[in-house]
Amino acid sequence: MTETISPTLARRIALAAQGFGARRPSPGAIDRRHLSRFLARTGLLQIDSVSAVVRAHYMPLYSRLGPYPLSLVDDAARPRRRLLFEYWAHEASFLPLETWPLLRWRMERAARGEEMYRGLAKFGRERSDFIEEIYREVETRGPIAASDMDGHKGSGGWWGWSDAKAAFEWLFWAGRITTAFRRGFERVYDLPERVLPRNILDLPVPATQDAQRELLRISARAHGIATVACLRDYFRLSATETVPRIAELVEEGELIPVRIKGWSRQAYLHRDARLPRRIDARALLAPFDPLVFERDRTENLFGFRYRIEIYTPAEKRQYGYYVLPFLLGDRIVARVDLRADRPAKVLRVHAAYAEPHAPAETAAALFDELEQMRGWLELDRIEVTPAGDLGPALADMAAS
Repeated sequence: MTETISPTLARRIALAAQGFGARRPSPGAIDRRHLSRFLARTGLLQIDSVSAVVRAHYMPLYSRLGPYPLSLVDDAARPRRRLLFEYWAHEASFLPLETWPLLRWRMERAARGEEMYRGLAKFGRERSDFIEEIYREVETRGPIAASDMDGHKGSGGWWGWSDAKAAFEWLFWAGRITTAFRRGFERVYDLPERVLPRNILDLPVPATQDAQRELLRISARAHGIATVACLRDYFRLSATETVPRIAELVEEGELIPVRIKGWSRQAYLHRDARLPRRIDARALLAPFDPLVFERDRTENLFGFRYRIEIYTPAEKRQYGYYVLPFLLGDRIVARVDLRADRPAKVLRVHAAYAEPHAPAETAAALFDELEQMRGWLELDRIEVTPAGDLGPALADMAAS
C-alpha cells in the first residue's frame, strides 16, 4: 500500500530538506564549508536583478545560517578557488561546478536553437555570422562584457538589448562562453576553458537521459517530498522527459511513492529524507528562495498564496513591491514589504501582514529577524510605516 503522509509532516520534510531547523553557526564561523554543504543540499542559487533588499542569490544562505559575509558567495563565483558557475537551471542560477556536465545537453540543444527563448533562437538563426564575430571578440579580448563592445548601443528594439548583448546571450545559452565574474551585476564573459577548472571540463558528459535523471536526484533531495511538477520545475525539465526518469528512480528505490493527505497529485518521498517531529525555524525568505519559488507547492505546503508584485502597478498591489515571507517554526506566518535604503542606511518596512494562523508572538519574532537583517546589511536603523495588521506593532518596537 502507498503510505499516506500528513500535510504537517510533508511540510517539515520539505523544510528539513532545505536546511531549515538546524542549529545556526556563530556568524564569524560561517565559511566555504557551510556554503558547500548548502549547495550539496539545495543544488542552486537563483539569480535576480532586483536589489530592493539584497540580491536574491545572497538571501537563501542567510535565511538558513544567519548573518555571513557577502564576499563568501562573491568569491565562490570568481576565478580563484571557484565553487560556482552560472547557467540556466530553474532560472538564471549559480550552480556547483560539478553540475556543468549535467547541463551540457541543454547547451547543445540551445546551440541548435532549442531550449532557449524564442526570440533569441530566431536571432541565432538570422545573425549567425555576427554571433561568430562576437565569439571571436571574446576569444581574443576576454574577459569582456557586452557593454565593452564599441558601437553596439541598445536601440530600444529587441528587449532593449543591443545586437551584441543578444549575441553574448546566445553564446552563453549554447555554453560556448560563460561568466568569468560579475562587474557590479553585469556579466563579464570568457571561454569556459579559461574560466572553469580543468578537472571539471574533463568530467565525462553523460547521455541526456542520465544527466536528467541526475538532475532529478538533486531536485528530489532538495525537496524531500514532491510531486512530478515540483521535481521537474527545479531545473525546468519537460514533462515528457521527466516522467520516465522518475519511474526509473522509483524502480531504483531512490524515490518512494506516497500520498499527502488532501493533495490530489501523487507525491514522491526521497529515500534519505528526514522525517522530523519538529522544525524550529525563523527566517525571512527571498521571493526566489527554492523553498517558495514554485508557487503552487508553497500554497499546498504552507497554505500561503504568494505572488511577486514587482511588475504590478502600485495601485493594484495587494501587499507591496518586494514582499518577503516570514517563516516561524514550521509555518509561514507573515509577509513584509521591505526595502534597504542604503544611502540613508535605513531598513524600511513599508507594510507587514500576519497570516490567519499566525501566533501571538509573530510581531516580536519578526522584529527580531528584521533587527538581525539590519545588522547584516550594515544599516543603522529600522523605520516602519504602520501599514498592514502587523505594521503598528512593528512601528512601536522600532520607536522604542
